[in-house]
Amino acid sequence: MDNTHYISTELLSLETLEEIVSNHKNLALSEEAKVNIQKCRAYLDKKMASQHEAIYGINTGFGSLCNVKISKENLSKLQENLVKSHSCGTGDEVPRSIVKLMLLLKIQSLSYGHSGIQLQTVERLIDFYNNDILPVIYTQGSLGASGDLAPLAHLSLPLIGEGDVYVEGKKVHTSEVMKIFNWTPIVLQSKEGLALLNGTQFMSAYGAYILMKVSKISYLADLIGTISLEAFDGRIEPFNELIHFIRPHKGQIITAKRVKEFLAGSEIIEQIKNHVQDPYSFRCMPQVHGASKDAIDYVKKVFKTEINSVTDNPNIFIDSDQIISGGNFHGQPLALALDFMAIALAELGSISERRTYQLISGARNLPTFLVDNPGLNSGLMIPQYTAASIASQNKQLATPASVDSIVSSNGQEDHVSMGANAATKALKVLENLERILAIELMSASQAIEYRRPLKSSTFIEMFLSAYRAEVSIIKEDRILHYDIEKTVMFINTFQIESDLLILT
Repeated sequence: MDNTHYISTELLSLETLEEIVSNHKNLALSEEAKVNIQKCRAYLDKKMASQHEAIYGINTGFGSLCNVKISKENLSKLQENLVKSHSCGTGDEVPRSIVKLMLLLKIQSLSYGHSGIQLQTVERLIDFYNNDILPVIYTQGSLGASGDLAPLAHLSLPLIGEGDVYVEGKKVHTSEVMKIFNWTPIVLQSKEGLALLNGTQFMSAYGAYILMKVSKISYLADLIGTISLEAFDGRIEPFNELIHFIRPHKGQIITAKRVKEFLAGSEIIEQIKNHVQDPYSFRCMPQVHGASKDAIDYVKKVFKTEINSVTDNPNIFIDSDQIISGGNFHGQPLALALDFMAIALAELGSISERRTYQLISGARNLPTFLVDNPGLNSGLMIPQYTAASIASQNKQLATPASVDSIVSSNGQEDHVSMGANAATKALKVLENLERILAIELMSASQAIEYRRPLKSSTFIEMFLSAYRAEVSIIKEDRILHYDIEKTVMFINTFQIESDLLILT
């Protein structure tokens, strides 16, 4: 079986992207893509041979230096200088899984035949991808407009034999890899450096990576919230479909339906209740979780468009015989979407922490802090502190980056998206959410033991049994850091049937 994905003009969905990554598929250019790339490069070469006027970034300087004309004999040097001078990222290294996505998305964008790239340049990027040669890129340095310049410069350095890369898990200088594969550095031609550096692939890769994880996290938020509802001896009525059909937000309906399905056959939910209502963190799960689902749906639509787009500048249009300088590199659509996603994920964490608080509070015949002999034992007192701290950090991280802008390049680039900051923040929010949900699962699984001998649904009992194989019941105080880390690992590795994740 051919384990290869062929780059083409066929729509690249997030599901296809996940399939490529999870199945470790190699990349190759379709014949269509090769023709598109070669036709565009031939057009540009012909145009430059007869062109005497200034064309931005091809025979001019960059940014506020756009009016500085560059001689023909220096056009290749201009592009090499661009890559080197813009390689000024700093901070933490970008996770390698996201670097690999950046390579894939840059290849896709260059394949449409509007960028003037050489075929051999794209094929070398594919070689990097297929051989897991991953450039070292840094999280800080992009304004999210003019493209993700600094991160994409670091992505491109190995093409010219510069920069560091990871190969077989080891960081080495690109020159060592060149020797191993008997490669020579690419000599960049006119516009190529700009085609490589202009683009939104840093923001896009972060967003795609988060979206590939977020459906599972949304599902687990519903499931863990339902276990908390059971542990708190909550009521089923707020999940009745009649309520949700008269306020038919899609995510709200999905959440309510899912909770009811999780609870099918539960002895705990069916027992007579002594209380009339539950707190909002339980009763309003459909409304809160559902709103986050709807926000994530919007973000998915934005990123589906973006990963199938040409985002460098200028763009070449062979059929109309035009080279047009515009602003497709501007990350505003992504910045807004990433901020929206961070807010949506932060809210899932916020309501989760509130459920944890309710469970440890000593209400509904549960022992204070969910442990025998409270006082001698502190039980789950401090994990709730940890969850509260993380939830609060998420609120800070959910402050939008996209409302900020700062002037750069001597005023030529006077409005930027800050989408790269939105991207790195959104990933941190997701990682924080996993920890908050882990602490809720610890608390809910502990609390539900105080409802025995009553049982929850078959599905929930099976889930809890799988969890208990990793994390045992807390009978007396122990170091709970290890329990939290094991629970995070459980959440990350727990397998969910794909058909259950069709809807976020």
